[in-house]
Amino acid sequence: MPSYETAGCRRSTGRRQLIAYALSGLVMATVAFAFAPRAPAMLEPTQLHPDRVHINDMLINGERLVAVGERGTILVSLDHGRSWQQATLATQRAATLTGVAALDENVLLAVGHDGWKLRSADGGATWHEVAFGGELGEPLLDVWSANGRDAFALGSFGKFYESADGGNTWAAREVTADGWHLNGMGGARNGRQMLVGEQGLVLRSEDAGRTWETLPAFYNGSLFGVVRLSDERWVTYGMRGRVFLTDDFGESWTQVELGHSHALYGHVLLPDAAGVMLVGADGSVVHLAADGRLLQSTQRSGLGTLTSAVAVSQRLVLVGGERGVFQGVEAQRLAVSTHRSMP
Repeated sequence: MPSYETAGCRRSTGRRQLIAYALSGLVMATVAFAFAPRAPAMLEPTQLHPDRVHINDMLINGERLVAVGERGTILVSLDHGRSWQQATLATQRAATLTGVAALDENVLLAVGHDGWKLRSADGGATWHEVAFGGELGEPLLDVWSANGRDAFALGSFGKFYESADGGNTWAAREVTADGWHLNGMGGARNGRQMLVGEQGLVLRSEDAGRTWETLPAFYNGSLFGVVRLSDERWVTYGMRGRVFLTDDFGESWTQVELGHSHALYGHVLLPDAAGVMLVGADGSVVHLAADGRLLQSTQRSGLGTLTSAVAVSQRLVLVGGERGVFQGVEAQRLAVSTHRSMP
């Protein structure tokens, strides 16, 4: 007969073995759970911050606002800029977009760095890539159309492209730019157009861009944009707060004195012949009458560098720039007590 002491030792050893087996099973179950395949937890949707995206150009097309900017960003608003959604790009790239234009209510074009050309056929909701030249690294700086079919894209080192099929295909063209950057284009359906760029470069065309004439230089700095106020009256603007006015389609130019030297980068024609608004560095906002007279020149604090603007109505203008898109700049109330107003 075994002694009580021997039996007790056996029971104790059995209990220790059971505990060891239980712990081993627990560890194995934990490992199996940790590595078992299962659906990942749903992530919170990324919130869009239109005030944190550098915007380079905007347009209004019917009820839709479209803004383009850094890292291939395209934003769309259907409520006058109160809220924004990101458009869908078939090919997403990190290249900066610099210009956007509407050919009609549905067809939009956008251009940017690395020769990037995009086209939308649904008003800006979705986009597909037409061309990309990443190996060259040369930016396009503007895209423009007067008639809804023929389009022009322009940019660094005199690059100039034209499309005769609404932006589906593009062909390079030579213009007399002497290698200077082409920054902006403007005109009308009657065939009169202008190109502006570095070193005061101004070219004009009277035959819808088929031929170009280089105008005598009147400024030795960069011009960033040009806008038609009438068939004869045009305004161009650029570095150091320079604004120039012609009343004879570029035969002669006079400077509009603003009283500051902040560069101007974008413009918008205001409805009902209310003139044109120019925007630029340090929140600069300039309002010219339809006859080219300076009405107001102000700086709006907190907006940083402004690059573009769209007029939702005669009073409500949206501006875009290094701090995103802002709603609520009133064209008829540009000056407030803390801002300087020019007579």
